[in-house]
Amino acid sequence: MRPASGEPASHASGRRSVHADSGKRLGAAHPRVEGPVDLRLVPPALAVWATAALLVGASPGWVTGVAVVSLVAGGVLLSGGRSDARSGARGEPVSASALGGSVRRRGVSATWRGRGGARPGGWPRVSAAAVLLCVSAAAASAGLHGADVRRGPVPALAKRFAQVTADVEVTSDPRFTRPRITGDHMAPTALLFDARVRRIVEADGSVLATWTPVLVIVDTRSRRPDRGTGERSPWLSLLPSTRVRVAARVVPALSGGDDVAAVLRVRGSAPPEVVAEPSGPQRFAGRLREGLRAATDGLEADARALLPGLVVGDTARVTPELDEAFKATDLTHLLAVSGGNFTILLALFIGPAGLAQRVERRGLAPRLGVPLRATALLGGALTLAFVIVCRPDPSVLRAAACGSIALLAIATGRRRSLIPALATAVLLLVLYDPWLSRSYGFLLSVLATGALLTVAPRWSAALRRRRVPPRLAEALAAAGAAQALCAPVVAVLSARVSLVAVPCNLLAEFAVAPATVLGFGTLATASVAMPVAKVLAWCASWPARWIAEIARTGAALPGGGVDWPGSWAGAGLLALVTVVVVLVGRRLLRHPWLIGACLVVFLLVVVQPPPLTRVITGWPPPGWRFVMCDVGQGDATVLSAGDGSAVVVDAGPDPVAVDRCLSTLGVTRIPLVVLTHFHADHVAGLPGVLDGRSVGAIETTGFGEPPDQAEFVRREAAARHIPVTRTAAGERRRTGTLDWQVLWPPPDPAPTPDGPNDASITLLVRTAGLRLLLLGDLEPPAQQALLRSPAALEVGGVDVLKVAHHGSAYQDPELIRRVAPRLALISCGRDNVYGHPAPSTVQALRAGGAVVLRTDEDGSLAVTSAGGALSVAGH
Repeated sequence: MRPASGEPASHASGRRSVHADSGKRLGAAHPRVEGPVDLRLVPPALAVWATAALLVGASPGWVTGVAVVSLVAGGVLLSGGRSDARSGARGEPVSASALGGSVRRRGVSATWRGRGGARPGGWPRVSAAAVLLCVSAAAASAGLHGADVRRGPVPALAKRFAQVTADVEVTSDPRFTRPRITGDHMAPTALLFDARVRRIVEADGSVLATWTPVLVIVDTRSRRPDRGTGERSPWLSLLPSTRVRVAARVVPALSGGDDVAAVLRVRGSAPPEVVAEPSGPQRFAGRLREGLRAATDGLEADARALLPGLVVGDTARVTPELDEAFKATDLTHLLAVSGGNFTILLALFIGPAGLAQRVERRGLAPRLGVPLRATALLGGALTLAFVIVCRPDPSVLRAAACGSIALLAIATGRRRSLIPALATAVLLLVLYDPWLSRSYGFLLSVLATGALLTVAPRWSAALRRRRVPPRLAEALAAAGAAQALCAPVVAVLSARVSLVAVPCNLLAEFAVAPATVLGFGTLATASVAMPVAKVLAWCASWPARWIAEIARTGAALPGGGVDWPGSWAGAGLLALVTVVVVLVGRRLLRHPWLIGACLVVFLLVVVQPPPLTRVITGWPPPGWRFVMCDVGQGDATVLSAGDGSAVVVDAGPDPVAVDRCLSTLGVTRIPLVVLTHFHADHVAGLPGVLDGRSVGAIETTGFGEPPDQAEFVRREAAARHIPVTRTAAGERRRTGTLDWQVLWPPPDPAPTPDGPNDASITLLVRTAGLRLLLLGDLEPPAQQALLRSPAALEVGGVDVLKVAHHGSAYQDPELIRRVAPRLALISCGRDNVYGHPAPSTVQALRAGGAVVLRTDEDGSLAVTSAGGALSVAGH
């Protein structure tokens, strides 16, 4: 085949290779030859990003200087380029050899010519000028946005911690803070939203007008609507563009709040005072979102939480433990609106990749007879509706921009124009909002999109050459490339590297598209045909539950992640490790049996089967009877009741920590969970005990304080249909090899304890010839009362003592002397602010002949006994 007239021979050979690779006798129907990647817009985009990140919080002098100098320098370079162009126009002779290329005749461009016929000396000049002009624009934008934060009366009021009445305009959806354990209490969740202050009335009556970005925190003293109970704070129903009047204290923003001038703290449970209703588009979007919530109300908990997040980014129902599971498996991008959601929606509308511009294209639009130009206009309208319904927050704008890039791929089937498109999106978004330049979310979004456009196609082609099926090759390449580029940044944020991120993303990917499509169908029909919406929601719940199950399963794997330095040095080290793994992986692809061996080793590392783990690490030790789990500043202990069965006493403050401890012990059946009292450092980890295990019952103290944490326990138990009972002194029970007796609290009628600590359940346990005394958090008044009770005859001469209240200084010396333990175990957190354990308590125990071990120094502690010999192992 001879090349067409004027067609370079390289293009002709490229076309021949495309026809040959198509596998068809007549060749490819639509052959495309990719040229070199156009990187001209990358330097300006990077320059804008770097300039905005450096100057968005800088002083006005620096901002003005950089903007002016860059503008003048760029203008000088451009004017010089015009002078060169005029010289060339006057006919100055230039030889082709001097320019490093040859000249073809009759309209064929010379090899040295750039795009548009520019001379080779002119293009670097124009490129440098473009970078400088972009730097000037970024400096100006950063200066203006930084001035928004510094100007007006709000910063001065924040320095005085002034109490004001303010009219604020809501600019984001209200959301709850995550539950936080503070000592023995679970801090109440607060509701927060972004806003702009429009008007301020000070205590002296002076009125000030302004337009300043702030963060509003409302202490509603209400719990998160995690379980779909229908209880919603009226603050949670506020829509963007609503104006409300609040009585608040203005305080300075903490670190990480550079994009707001101050924080407005609103206290009290009163509903918001609305002074101006939201705009019409926001009311419409609010009705759609509320319809989606109503349509999903009757679904199973995980599906009810996930569907609004997958469709419109509404994560109000996502529980903390589910959120942690998504973080552990690097699936959090599914809980926020992303470019992937938009891509799926547009693909449904205009058809699959490569067919969008052809007569035979598929999709909803061509089936309805919509012509190509009208399809493009409707696609733009769909993009606008997507932004309005999902809120024009930075994450949604990123999704729309990156989704538009994917739309370009669908429409053209070419990758050559995608890098310039991504660079343009970055440039415009950072100029629009310079604070994005400091956003980790924006960085991850750009890295993931860049990975899909540059690295993933190469890896997919390499896998296909090794006979991997095309769809599987694309999925593997996409998940691996995104993980490789994003993992270093994720490590900086979480100080942890997920080993299950790629397989979990692969398994979840199959369910994302049906869940998203059916979810958008639910959104569209809920306001007009709720029965239809409920049916669509029920269908969407199946893929949503699959995604949730993938996240929970991956997070529960003992080797699902490894701790990593949470710094940029750690990110660089991880990037280096990733490069090494990729280089080694390329060589392994030539040896399938080595790949199989590596996969087996990887599975063993991640799953960590208890028999194999015991052989390698010695944990848990054979014949263990009692384990004190290292759960930080809290209590969680495990009593073996047979193979795979155990009684759990307290759950600690962290569901992940206690779940990991039970998993390494191989505990799958729990006949009884004993919660000694309702402080958060003993009960907040309860979901980690209950999820994925067969639990018979939960036993608690009769003193239901603090009430919010007692309600938390009842709610968690009711969600899993687990009975909750109360216990008191005198109760004796036996299960498997365990026998125990409840020594405290006394049965009713009993005097009201001084607090939850003194109502702690105290257990005397007998197992394999050992006597163990578990004191909960008893303090001296209750300890002394215990010694005066009939149970005092039982407490003398125990083998193992679980020291009360994390080894605090508040101990009764007489009880320590009477108990006289051989081994004293203390559960406390490393570097805790309470100074636990107290040196005086440790000294008193050692003076009585006890060996003292503590979880903050020795890790989890396992007690074993053989022939009367007591031994303990740490992990």
